[in-house]
Amino acid sequence: MTADELAAPDDEFVTFATTAAPRLRRTAYLMCRDWHLAQDFTQTTLTKMYVVWKRISRADNIEAYSRKVLLRVVLDHRRRLSGQELVMAGPPDGTDRAEPGRSDLRLTMIDALGCLPPRDRAIVVLRYWEDQSVETVAEVLGVSVSVVKTQSRRSLARLRQLLGDSRADLLVEDA
Repeated sequence: MTADELAAPDDEFVTFATTAAPRLRRTAYLMCRDWHLAQDFTQTTLTKMYVVWKRISRADNIEAYSRKVLLRVVLDHRRRLSGQELVMAGPPDGTDRAEPGRSDLRLTMIDALGCLPPRDRAIVVLRYWEDQSVETVAEVLGVSVSVVKTQSRRSLARLRQLLGDSRADLLVEDA
């Protein structure tokens, strides 16, 4: 094999990682509410994918696979550190790119998401922020479609309770 043939899979991975990293980091942030930890989760996800890239690069939907790996990384981390909580004085500078006047609402919603258990949060983030189908969310999380539907309904009810109906409905509309 020539050097170019050996470098081709690496080039494919670099292209994938470059385009997928911002999406993965944003999803990780919505799950953990910490930009630095979200970056760690993204790097861990990409590392795990790189190790098996030759096998998975032929998969039908690499994006869905990357979401599944990311959510497993986040949920595994949550299980290991379930008793710890990171307290921050405020969000990091430059993290909110929402239009002016909506940043408070966005932060309020992110705080409300933090009140949900990790799997419920994953369901809400994938369904409404990532705009994934019920079937895709079920596959990514390894649960049944009925679990996704039930937990979505319960999680939205909880968010409505925390935020009020009109603000929780914005979560679904803005996603």
